[in-house]
Amino acid sequence: MNTQEAQNIKWSENIIIVDGDYIDHVAFDIIVNFERMLDRRIPAADFSQWAVDVALDGRLKPGNHETQVILLHDKKNQKLENFAPSDYDKELNGQAFMDERFGEFIINSIACGDENTAKDAVLLDLLKTLCIHGEVKRIMIVPNAEEDSLLRSIRNTLNDVDDELKHITLFAMQPLEGGNFKQAILGYSIMHAMGIKASPSPSKGGDVPNGVESLPKPLQGRGCCLTGWKASPSSSKGGDVA
Repeated sequence: MNTQEAQNIKWSENIIIVDGDYIDHVAFDIIVNFERMLDRRIPAADFSQWAVDVALDGRLKPGNHETQVILLHDKKNQKLENFAPSDYDKELNGQAFMDERFGEFIINSIACGDENTAKDAVLLDLLKTLCIHGEVKRIMIVPNAEEDSLLRSIRNTLNDVDDELKHITLFAMQPLEGGNFKQAILGYSIMHAMGIKASPSPSKGGDVPNGVESLPKPLQGRGCCLTGWKASPSSSKGGDVA
């Protein structure tokens, strides 16, 4: 999907906007740190599980929902190195999967990096578009929250949004000050999608070494009964996903 198509698309009630390069960077850091800490190999994050976890952290309640995931990435990066499935064009864009509790998740990717399609600018344009679309009720934003200028722009964009009409959650690696949005810690969902058990201690079957007290607590309700990744177009595009 290109930026022009993004303007004309029929949006779902629930939208997840993701900086794919940033989540890949965070996932790499988690893998490196936990492999050193736990002395075992950490697998790539399950992308479908991660998307469901983000929706759950975005306060989506169980039901037969439709959620669109928009992955923004630099055009030089053809795939996610630390998630599976990983290839933007071959495995992610235009694909969908079903979750037994939360319904259908539809994936689209947008390659950014041309003069008029800088990734942060595309993210902000999408956010502005979604904020004025009445059919969109819930927005989950996963930006590069380490960029102060981008965060300021996101705050300004969301300043006057009615939080009764739009339920907005921003994901970052640490709590942020201010903003007309709820917040969630990004690392929790990525860790869970990698199969890292944040608690109890290793002696009780978990992954938290003795003496480490600042790791995330277990994610509540995270038994996400996925029916499996569907490598076919979404049902809205004529595919065989129910």
